[in-house]
Amino acid sequence: MGKIEDAIRQREFKDPYNKAVVNLLFTHSYLVTLQNALFKPYDISPEQYNVLRILRGQNGVPTTVSSIQDRMLNKMSNASRLVEKLKTKGLLIREECPTDRRQVDVVISEKGLNLLRELEGKVEESNRTLIHLTEEEVRQLNDLLDKMRG
Repeated sequence: MGKIEDAIRQREFKDPYNKAVVNLLFTHSYLVTLQNALFKPYDISPEQYNVLRILRGQNGVPTTVSSIQDRMLNKMSNASRLVEKLKTKGLLIREECPTDRRQVDVVISEKGLNLLRELEGKVEESNRTLIHLTEEEVRQLNDLLDKMRG
């Protein structure tokens, strides 16, 4: 892939802050494109994968759609729509909450857990392959990204 200047055919940036923002946005798009390709044969999106991982982390304890939305990586995702699609595919179970009929409880299904198990190794391999950094550089990158968000 190389330098951002080559990738977007721009010789210089207004300042290093502008370059950093453009670089982060471009890299995000690059990662999403690769994730889409990884998940496409399984008929799920990166956002649906994120929902399944959130639900697996609940260890069988039902959660609400709003709780899922709060934990989503992409806050612009429509959690209700994602949950409905995953329910249609049999990857989760969505039921009316017994204590509050306005809410729904969501839990991952066995089929959803099996899909995550099948994808786990592929995702780990993909992450290691597409990030061309040493483990120490990855730790430093994570620290810098955490620091950037304040």
